[in-house]
Amino acid sequence: MSKIKSYILLICFLFVSTSYSQESPYLKVLFEDSPMPDAYFFSNVEFTGESWVKNIDGKLLVNNHISFTPKNALFVQYHSAVSGNWTAEILYDKIRGIDYFVPADVLSFWMFLPNKDAMASLPNLSLGYNGQSKSVSLKDVFQNRPIKQWVQIKIPLDQFGENIVINGISGLKLSQAATSISNHSFLIDQIEFISEEPAPFITQKPNLISVKGFEKHIDLTWEKPTDMNVKYIQIYRKSGKDSDFKYIGIQHPWISGYTDFVGDSKETYTYQISYLNKDYLNTTPSNVLSTQTREMTDNELLDMVQESHLRYYWDGAESNSGLALENIPGRTTMIATGASGFGMMAIIAGIHRKFISREEAVERFLKMTRYLMKADRFHGAFPHFLNGETGKVVPFFGKRDNGADLVETSFLMQGLLTAKSFFDKNDPKEIEIRNNITKLWEEVEWDWFRQESSKDFLTWHWSPDQSWTIDHQLIGWNETMITYFLAIASPTHYIPASMYYTGWASPSKKAQEYRTNWGKTKDGSMYKNGHAYDGIELPVGVSNGGPLFFIHYSYFGLDPHQLTDAYVNYFENNKRIAKINQNYCITNPKNHPGYGSDYWGLTASDGPYKYSADEPNPINDHGKITPTGALSSFPYTPEASMKALKNFYRNYGERWYGYYGFYDAMSLKDHWRSPLFMGLNQAPIVIMIENHRSGLIWELFMKNKDIKEGLKNLNIETEKINK
Repeated sequence: MSKIKSYILLICFLFVSTSYSQESPYLKVLFEDSPMPDAYFFSNVEFTGESWVKNIDGKLLVNNHISFTPKNALFVQYHSAVSGNWTAEILYDKIRGIDYFVPADVLSFWMFLPNKDAMASLPNLSLGYNGQSKSVSLKDVFQNRPIKQWVQIKIPLDQFGENIVINGISGLKLSQAATSISNHSFLIDQIEFISEEPAPFITQKPNLISVKGFEKHIDLTWEKPTDMNVKYIQIYRKSGKDSDFKYIGIQHPWISGYTDFVGDSKETYTYQISYLNKDYLNTTPSNVLSTQTREMTDNELLDMVQESHLRYYWDGAESNSGLALENIPGRTTMIATGASGFGMMAIIAGIHRKFISREEAVERFLKMTRYLMKADRFHGAFPHFLNGETGKVVPFFGKRDNGADLVETSFLMQGLLTAKSFFDKNDPKEIEIRNNITKLWEEVEWDWFRQESSKDFLTWHWSPDQSWTIDHQLIGWNETMITYFLAIASPTHYIPASMYYTGWASPSKKAQEYRTNWGKTKDGSMYKNGHAYDGIELPVGVSNGGPLFFIHYSYFGLDPHQLTDAYVNYFENNKRIAKINQNYCITNPKNHPGYGSDYWGLTASDGPYKYSADEPNPINDHGKITPTGALSSFPYTPEASMKALKNFYRNYGERWYGYYGFYDAMSLKDHWRSPLFMGLNQAPIVIMIENHRSGLIWELFMKNKDIKEGLKNLNIETEKINK
């Protein structure tokens, strides 16, 4: 590499680093592993005439037996006929929050060619860049390379065209080149964009801390690497039948553990790890630890699920603030305020279950509340996203999203008030936590969010330089009941309890239009519903209840047993919505694979095409199931939720369950599973399982004196309505 090119790459790297406030840029990777074992969702196969590429539903196949890095590689089998043509695209998965990259000047991938005959008809390769780049002949690139072994291929980006910037690359395309009368194939793995500069060798030695067996998997935990040259952690396993260790998995360095599914075998497994640098050179292996799987009771399964999902907020928290990231992987310094409130309640459940100590949690809550005291607030309300290092607002959803988010603030306050009740000891640290929370709570100006033009309602957002530019009033039925409740309960900036009925439960024309527009039906447009869905009458709710997070987010601390308004008791109403959701998946009108009594949970989550809030109706059912849907419904549907948990874990766990619990969502019809753990979806599982088991979070939140007063005032208003 020339000195000039090295200098340009260095300048680009420094620009990226400083532009994003010390965010760690990601390597742009087109393929690492397929989460699904049959086909790779982010691929697309097309062919004409007598040519073909082997595929499932237009997707490239996955080989689970031969790969450069476990667990799999892409299998490209094709026929290049004279009268025909074929292409196979491998597309970039645009993960939210991964939007800037380490500068690169080389396309790198690893190929496995099974025989020499295949070389003559190897395809051409081009990049998806402003349409399509110039093509490069794989036959020419592979010349004189060995067969029947993994070979790294490096192609300078300037061979595809001038001034190619990796941010603009959407994927790569393999295209038919020379024809052949035979069928041919090859494997391809670890497709990524790298720098030609050699990677420094890693000097840090890996340290395996623990291995713990569960019913079908084993969790490994290791000391988090501090060497920035670590690209992956390699996982090696040996069973009692093996003479040598087998290379069975890789993990990114930002997660300090790995979940290894071994199935029903109860034999002893031995593990060790090593580090890989960016040139795939490994270190000496770690120490060796052994364990075995075991039979588990239902309560032990609940412990397992709660503990794994808690790790997202404990091990995976942003390091400076101690608060929750929006998603992992994603931006490494962008914390989500609402998800952080959820995480606080999850941590308290974790203390109760002895996953972490009270002393450790005190230190974490001191860090979190001290950070929040200094972070950006707008009339006391927090933005949706904050920079964990600076405390400044992050307008992640656009320039209008640069101020207060009242709903996310209410989610955060729900967690803080729960913590205030929990940390009740008379020692200086717990006193400081309570005092910090009191100040944060009492400084939220809930009444400010009554616009003069819409005083019957609270408004969701306010911008310091654009005022009410996002003019979105809060109207139920949705996830925002907790916002009205906390605004009524505020001791310093309260709104009248009547706004529950003029705003949240409003029957006004404006409210009716709002509900009809998002629900695509007049069912529930007056707030009351009264229709039956799948044999279950629904007193309150738009359409047939909406996505399941509507019955979760407001009710982590706010006990729905104790909340009865002029229309319904909300525990009973929420139970009906959960049952409607399950019944819809049993009926399965769109015939999605997997759906049934133990595979349900339509709610908001990442999706194969975009983030979406799925609902139990044909218009909004996209075939993806989100574990938090069924598992956070445990208080409402304990038997159905346990049935789903066992199915998710026992039958789909190998592809769906990881070190931070269940990945966000899965669509069997699309051969897709989310690569994300989501801050808004991991904690609800911990919290609501705990509320099902002990009622702890409900009890802590409801014992707060301001909450008691708020509920009293709401009940008085309800009595007026009932008269």
